[in-house]
Amino acid sequence: MTDLARLQEWMQAVVTHPGEIGEALSAAPALRAEQAIRPSPTLSPAERLAIYQGMYPLRMEEALRSDYPGLAHLVGDDAFAALVRAYVAAWPSRSYTLNRLGDHLPEFLRSGGGGLRRPDLLADLATLERAVSEVFDAEETPSLTEAEIAAVAPEAWAEAVLEPIAALRLLELRYPVGLWLDAIRAEGDEHRHPKLSRRDSRLVVYRRNYAVYREELEKPAHALLADLLAGRTLAEALEAALGRPRAPQPERLTGWFRQWASAGLFRAVRFP
Repeated sequence: MTDLARLQEWMQAVVTHPGEIGEALSAAPALRAEQAIRPSPTLSPAERLAIYQGMYPLRMEEALRSDYPGLAHLVGDDAFAALVRAYVAAWPSRSYTLNRLGDHLPEFLRSGGGGLRRPDLLADLATLERAVSEVFDAEETPSLTEAEIAAVAPEAWAEAVLEPIAALRLLELRYPVGLWLDAIRAEGDEHRHPKLSRRDSRLVVYRRNYAVYREELEKPAHALLADLLAGRTLAEALEAALGRPRAPQPERLTGWFRQWASAGLFRAVRFP
């Protein structure tokens, strides 16, 4: 087992090294290529290793492109490939699944990683695409049924705490990046792509019946839903909403609550 672990560590060091294969082998002196890899009829051990080393960055790019297609489209192929190389060097894969590889890409972009223009815009787009990916992969949890909602006595709702489904994310962004995703998924040419100027955008992203949805929220609706997801009772959340500047009418607040319950955003009602 010690020999196997040594071989695995050496192989990983060689395959993930960003330089040429000769540099990679020099940087991983624990073994020589001839000790671990047999030659083929046409390739030396180093040449066989070079195939895997060359495929590694392409595999990382492929995985991140599948999670961030809008970001890749916005920055272009060459810039995205360079971004992936810089990101993987800072945040290498630490999981058995590549689904987790891009978890830190939004914060990497926001800190200026990759050296791209408009890092805040790119970070917002990555944040939205990360949320979509997380919601798609999240655990399936059943939503509250109409019968379960009807079983709660009207006078009890004030003290109710609503537990959200697992496949739900609430976002507050500085750019309307959802418009970009809508545009590149619609038919049309490059000239139809929107110009993404600074404008606050509040979104709820959720999965229902194996489909992912995202909806733009008004500021009061976003604040109300945030309070509910934070575990405040319905009465506390409504009171806070009514106490904010330009508070909407109570009918609108309860209407939003009914809409979210109907959309299946909650899985349980509990009473502290």
